[in-house]
Amino acid sequence: MSAAKLIDEIIAREGGYTNHAADLGGPTAFGITEAVARANGYTGLMRDFKRDMAVAIYTRQYVNEPGFNKVLEVSPTIAEEMIDTGVNMGVSLPGPWLQRILNALNQQGRAFPDLVVDGQIGPATIAALRTVLSQRGVDGEVAIARALNCLQGNRYLEITEKRPANEAFFFGWMLNRVGIA
Repeated sequence: MSAAKLIDEIIAREGGYTNHAADLGGPTAFGITEAVARANGYTGLMRDFKRDMAVAIYTRQYVNEPGFNKVLEVSPTIAEEMIDTGVNMGVSLPGPWLQRILNALNQQGRAFPDLVVDGQIGPATIAALRTVLSQRGVDGEVAIARALNCLQGNRYLEITEKRPANEAFFFGWMLNRVGIA
């Protein structure tokens, strides 16, 4: 699957313009918050924000800059989970989560040395991912995607427990963002 297709699916889930009172992100269009739009040079009203601007931001900020495009070349399934999580929770979480998961799958260092859990999707992380997938095949891909989903679901619960106003979103997050492959 291409980055463009993944972004189309994310935009379909996010919908158009929203301004929910309980959403700390404030006015949002196509899943892009006003703060993110402003940081990317947009100065207009969020209800007028264009889809092509959202696509450009998603591609740059949520696919390429965090290195998730490198994962996409190896496993669209895993990359889809990482990109979606990055969009909904921030790009700083999926990279370390993937590295932790890969470390748990390295057979106590026999398959590859433990990765530094720094969130940087570099050659060592990609090589480790390739190793797990070559050893475990489709089952390895499913296990990694499920582990990422478990961490994402746990994070939703934590932020909802910390901020009760997020109860307005918890059901939808669990229904639409956390899935089992």
